[in-house]
Order: sequence, then C-alpha cells, then structure tokens
Amino acid sequence: MSRLNSSRREFLSQVGRGMFVASVGSALAIDMGLTPAFAAEEPASRISFGAMDGLVDLLQSTPVEKLLPKVVEKIKAGTTLKDFTAAAALANARAFGGEDYIGFHTLMALGPALSMSAQMGSHPSAALPVLKVLYRNTEQIQKAGKATSDTIKPVQVVASSLPSGANSAEALREAVHRGDRAAAEQLLAMSVSHSPADGFNDLLPTVDESTDVHRVVLMHRAWDMLSIVGQENALSMLRQSLGYCLKNEKYAVQYAGDVRKTLPRVMDQFTLDSRECGTKDADAKWVLEMVNTLFTATPQQGAEAVAAAIVDGINPLRIAEAISLTANQLVLRDAGRTGKQVQPGKPEGSVHGDSIGVHASDSAHAWRHIALSANTRNKNAALVLAGYQVALDRTERGGDFQTWKNRPLEEDVAKIDNTEKCHLLGELKRAVGANNQGLACAVVAKYGQAGHSEGNVFHMLREYAISQDGALHAEKYFKTTSDDFANTSKDLRWRHLVALARVTASEFGREAAGHHEACELLGST
Repeated sequence: MSRLNSSRREFLSQVGRGMFVASVGSALAIDMGLTPAFAAEEPASRISFGAMDGLVDLLQSTPVEKLLPKVVEKIKAGTTLKDFTAAAALANARAFGGEDYIGFHTLMALGPALSMSAQMGSHPSAALPVLKVLYRNTEQIQKAGKATSDTIKPVQVVASSLPSGANSAEALREAVHRGDRAAAEQLLAMSVSHSPADGFNDLLPTVDESTDVHRVVLMHRAWDMLSIVGQENALSMLRQSLGYCLKNEKYAVQYAGDVRKTLPRVMDQFTLDSRECGTKDADAKWVLEMVNTLFTATPQQGAEAVAAAIVDGINPLRIAEAISLTANQLVLRDAGRTGKQVQPGKPEGSVHGDSIGVHASDSAHAWRHIALSANTRNKNAALVLAGYQVALDRTERGGDFQTWKNRPLEEDVAKIDNTEKCHLLGELKRAVGANNQGLACAVVAKYGQAGHSEGNVFHMLREYAISQDGALHAEKYFKTTSDDFANTSKDLRWRHLVALARVTASEFGREAAGHHEACELLGST
C-alpha cells in the first residue's frame, strides 16, 4: 500500500502519539483524550476546553436562578457576548451531545442570538438575545441533571484500520447502522484530526440518510458554530450531529427508507457524485416555475427536478432560492393548528414553533448552507435532498396546501388604506399584539409594495423574537428569514418578511423565561 493511500491506522502506527498530538493541536487532542503530557495514559474523565473551561463550567454548573446576575457582571467587566456564546455551545455539547430535544434546539439558537445582538450594536439591550438563550441553555442543563454529568466524554483513539474497501465516510455510516458508538466516534475523530472539513464531509453521507428537520438543522448549526467556538472545537460540535444520528437510527430506518433509496438513485442517474455546480443565472420567472414544480411534486419528483437543474448548470444559489420560496409557501398557506396539534403555548390556529412551515423553511435554509460548505458530492446531495424534503413537507402532515389560500388574503389587504410608513408600523404593532396573523401579513406586504425599507420591519419583529418564548424556534426562524430575504431576488424577497410577520403574530403573548430579569439587570426595562 502506498504512503498516499495508507490507512489512518497505519498513520497512527507510523508516528508516535506525541507527534499525533502535535499534528492535531492541543485543544483537539484534549477533546480526543490525548493530552501532550499524558498521551499514553487513559483519557481524562471530562472534556476540557482549555482557557474556556471557566466560562463553560459556570454556564453548565450554576443554578439557573443565579445565572444572569453572574453573566451580566462578567459582561460589564469585559467578557464578550461571543465568548459567552462559545462557552454555552461547548457546555451544551458536553452536556447533551445532540441527544436532548430542548438541548439541541438551544444549541441551534445560540448563533442566531449572537447575530441578533450584533445587529443591535451598542444599544444597552444588545445582550438580551444572548442572555435569553444562555438562560434556556443552563435551565435545561439543570433540569436534565447535566450540571456535572456529561453525555460526551473524551474520545480515546486506538489504532484501527478501516474495513476493507471502505473509505472513512462509508465506514462511519456503517458504524452508525450497527449502533457502534465507539467505532463511529473514533472514525469521526480521525477525520477531524485531518481537518474539520474532512470530518464535516465524512459525516454528511450519514446525515443524508434522513430528512428529519432536526437532523439537518443540527448539522448545519453545529458546523456554523465553528466561527464562534473555533476550529479546535470542531470535534465537540460535530459529535452532536453524530450523537443525534446514532440515537435516532432505528427511527430513521423505520421512517426514512424512501430517501435512502431515492438519493443514491438520483445521484447515479444524474451522475452527481463528481459533477461541479454551474454558474448559470436564473431570472425570477425560472425561480417561480421551479417553486410551482416543487409545490406540486412528489418527493421523488422534487429530487429529480433539482438534479436536472444542477445538470443544466443553474447556479446553486438560484436553486436554493426556489426551494426556500417553496417552503415559504407552507408558512403563508398553513391553516394553523387544529385538534391534536394544539399544545400548551401553541393554540388553535397558531403557526409558530414546530409548525410545518417553520420546519420546512429552517430545513431549506440549513441545506443551502450545508451545500455552500461541502465538497462536490455533498453539495449536490444537499441540494437534491432539499428539493426532496420540501416536497415531502407539503404532504407529510396531511395538509391540503395546494387549495389553502396564500397570505396576505385579499380581505385583509382591503382593510389597509393608508400606506404611510409610520402608520403601517403602528398597524403592524397592533396586529402582533392582537395575534392577528392575517393583518400582520397584509401590513408587511403593503409596506413592501409601498417601497419602504425593510429595516424598520426587521427591527420591530426582532424585538418580539427576543422578548417572546417562540417555542424554541424564534431566534432560528428569525435568522432563516433574514438570510432568505437577503438571498432572494428583489421582486420576491418580501414573501419571507410577510411569513416572519405571521409567525411573530402567532407567538406573541408568551414572554421568554429570564427575559424580564435580564432587562432589569441591563437597565433596559
């Protein structure tokens, strides 16, 4: 076997463990249980994050009722919101490992919350979005009994070769199929030791085996967090996605059998494993035609339509734009919760939280960002799966979206006869306060048609995303719609802001835990 093709087992056997530690860096070595001083010994019982340990431990072990005063005190003393966000992500990863429902939703909210804070500049209340999610993070860690008990431990890598004829991505996927956590974690650690990008790309074929929204969005958010926590913590971030896949493999086998057949068939039929994406632009007419195709397609047809667009050389950004606008239709047409869909905090007619439209939009957003970060095979697979999933989402809960009316409704638009900016902003505030989803949609649509700038609307809706509970989705969906608006053509982008207005009106009236205390501590009440 050539040196170029030597297995990772041979790589480890050819160099000392001390050299291996030097090659991957001390922080990653600590995460893998390979500290330079004790490389030959058993790994530590707890993952260490070096200089971040103090903040991580504070956020993981402090009783939630004492948390915010300590955090605000440190912020005033100079600790940055980015540092707190990074520490919260690391505490979350160590505590939950991608296996706690509220836990991984909180991880998904951290990056968007920091982005919202950055948009607020030097305003005294700029810390509120981050404080809200820090509170939720620590609260769930405490409730789950994870203050000092961790889900993920340091990985001790042993010299083990890949199965004969298999590459690392295939071996990782097979380990998940077998439920072999130890092997899967070692394979991922080895990939990450080569580079975080290798770990990301080796894990994606496993993530691809189900279009479960949490599986998809967690992968995107875990990878996206590297810009905040640093590349040296890539393994801890990606292990969350791996943990989710391991825990849910039996569920995925039962419910995702079709996608496990469709993706390889489409990839082979359209020769997408090595096909580079094109740069051909597409106008609004093409985008709307693709939206109509995806909105009337079966999941298999949706996958094939996207694959055909890739073969035709359409810019992947335009393909992703069409997919996001299709998901947006599920928000704007949704009849709202009825019957057994109604839950505490999610009344009849509501569309916030885990509604099909919010989930579809967040999934489409995640697939786009995965595609932009991945290698050729995984880029094409992400786009194909985005087309598959948005078509599946239209039908999986039994909603008749094709016959339900698209918002804003004509009768709501007819109620608005004054298109002056200040008047419309006042009407939007009134609509949200009354949970009037229809009026909120109509006001924002009119605001855009009148040529007013979107900034004031985003500002108002951001304030609600910060103050309201949002059923675990407020920050994430705000980020989704903000990005989708920015990446959609001028003639179509206001659809995303109309959808955000609807979801905001739906969620209003349930203040987020810790929000009032945070406002008092910051003096922003």
